[in-house]
Amino acid sequence: MQIIVPVIEQVRVARDTYRLRLASPELARAALPGQFFMIRSPGLTNPLLGRPFALYDTYLDDGGNPAGIDVVYLVVGKMTGLMSTWSAGDRVEVWGPLGNGFPTPTAKHLLLVAGGIGNTPFLAVARAARGLRGYAAAAAQKRVDNITFCYGTRSAEYLAGLDDIAPLGVELRLATDDGSRGHHGFVTDLVADWLLKNTPGDDAEQPSHARTSSRPPAAIFCCGPEPMMHAVARLAEQHKVPCWLSLETPMACGFGACFSCVTKVKQPGGGWDYRRVCVEGPIFPAESLAF
Repeated sequence: MQIIVPVIEQVRVARDTYRLRLASPELARAALPGQFFMIRSPGLTNPLLGRPFALYDTYLDDGGNPAGIDVVYLVVGKMTGLMSTWSAGDRVEVWGPLGNGFPTPTAKHLLLVAGGIGNTPFLAVARAARGLRGYAAAAAQKRVDNITFCYGTRSAEYLAGLDDIAPLGVELRLATDDGSRGHHGFVTDLVADWLLKNTPGDDAEQPSHARTSSRPPAAIFCCGPEPMMHAVARLAEQHKVPCWLSLETPMACGFGACFSCVTKVKQPGGGWDYRRVCVEGPIFPAESLAF
């Protein structure tokens, strides 16, 4: 759907990072974790095109019903700079929800991996895995036992949303490039350490409980800079852990008409072909992508 909706509030959540709340029960009822919305200022031609923003969360009215959506964004250019000036009562154009979203998590342990602003889909993912907020009804029937969130940024001042996700019983493992909080280094260091301690590698025999259970012991959902996601995909393959990547490919239309956001996907018979990230994605199994 494509509608014009009012801004309810705008809150700074980290350095150059804001949570934008938009009123729309229709969007809130339809959205699933991992989907995204195209957002723009109506009537403007500069910038003309909308920008894609992942669903961060929905919010509820006083009766506990879905009332609207939250998106979190980092100010990096003209459009996001404009967005940072919006305030309650302003009206913005939104179309969505778009894309396929993350699959319903069924593993015993869900490892969420984010780099930079790639943290934005994972509050909704964690709620779904806990069977909360109406996300992904199937998740309420088979909730994930354990969730670990590995999250890396340039420095501590860019870490966003920790107070939102921590109450869901999520184990937080943080990394910063400058060592100002958590591990001094890359978030992939945290992923490698977790996988080494919690999953078998290529040469390790799978434990008996993992062989007999119908639920896989672990799965990875990942979003962030492309080199980081490549590294996580390699680690997942090494440890035989299912992995899904949320691509952050630049988009123009959001619904597949312009073919500006294509990515290479492996074909069953060999070789590769292009797929539109906005329609066939943005979530892809890591092993399906031709990096």
